[in-house]
Amino acid sequence: MIVLGIIVVGLLLVVLGLLFRLQILTAIFSGDSTRDIGPANRANAVLMLVFLVVGGGAFAWSFRRSYARMDVPVASVHGLAVDRMFWITMSIIGVAFVLTQVMLFWYAYKYQHRESRRAYFFSHNNKLEIVWTLIPAIVMAALVFAGWKEWGRITGPAPKDAVVLEVMGKQFNWLVRYPGRDLKLGVVNYRLIDAVNEWGFDLSDKAALDDFTAGEIHVPKGVPVLLKIRSRDVLHAVYLPQFRLQMYAVPGMPTRFWFTPNTTTEEMRAKLGNPKFNYELACNQVCGSGHFAMKMTVVVDEPDDYVAWFAQQQSFSSLNPEVRAGLPRPQPLAATPAAR
Repeated sequence: MIVLGIIVVGLLLVVLGLLFRLQILTAIFSGDSTRDIGPANRANAVLMLVFLVVGGGAFAWSFRRSYARMDVPVASVHGLAVDRMFWITMSIIGVAFVLTQVMLFWYAYKYQHRESRRAYFFSHNNKLEIVWTLIPAIVMAALVFAGWKEWGRITGPAPKDAVVLEVMGKQFNWLVRYPGRDLKLGVVNYRLIDAVNEWGFDLSDKAALDDFTAGEIHVPKGVPVLLKIRSRDVLHAVYLPQFRLQMYAVPGMPTRFWFTPNTTTEEMRAKLGNPKFNYELACNQVCGSGHFAMKMTVVVDEPDDYVAWFAQQQSFSSLNPEVRAGLPRPQPLAATPAAR
């Protein structure tokens, strides 16, 4: 009902504005170009202030009502820095926006047309040009530098003790693989991909023998996690809102992103009062008709629970011996002329 009332008031204001406009046009077309437009002009000036107050109030009400849904809880260390930069940026832009809009509508009212008043005109002011060019340039440069610095950190080299895993997007689901006890991801080859070997594990590589896949992502709390990202077909995007993480999955161009989760799944459930809450990996790039289904559960464990989960996993090669058995034996290299 409140929204409907706002719409009705807005439509009434539009109708009043059109009626005053019609009054002026009628005077012009009737040849009475000297007719006083004062009443219509004053009404439009007042409507400027009304629009400022009503629009500003509606914005404040909408922001307050929607804030809880916009303020997604943070669950990573770098997410705190990202949120801080976001709100600093929004505060600066918000103050500038409010000041300029208040001045715009107030000046429209204050300096409305009057027959007895003439506008003051000046063609140029060097000091004014310098001030309103330098100040925004300095502020924007500072914001861009802060964002570039944080972006360079989270896309740069991960700490040596980081947990490494790889996610791959394909129409229309996510695949995830972990290194085994050697903590090294083995080689994958797209030519080996089939209905069973969806990753294309090259089991002739010893590092790939203990790699395993999982139906959901598990990561430990308080430990850096390096996500290696790739796509098997079209453009996707790894999106983890609570961790303030987004990175494109680009065909033929592996990407990466590292973060440190600081809130377990159970802790977040308690914080939100929602026992069914789960972190979720989603694709936020429209990638086809099944885009909506590209989701995977992410579980943040306590370090000991993560170690226990990791120890229970079985390698792809042990679960699929037929894939390993079907590998062609390596052929001996032909002797070179020099060896002969």
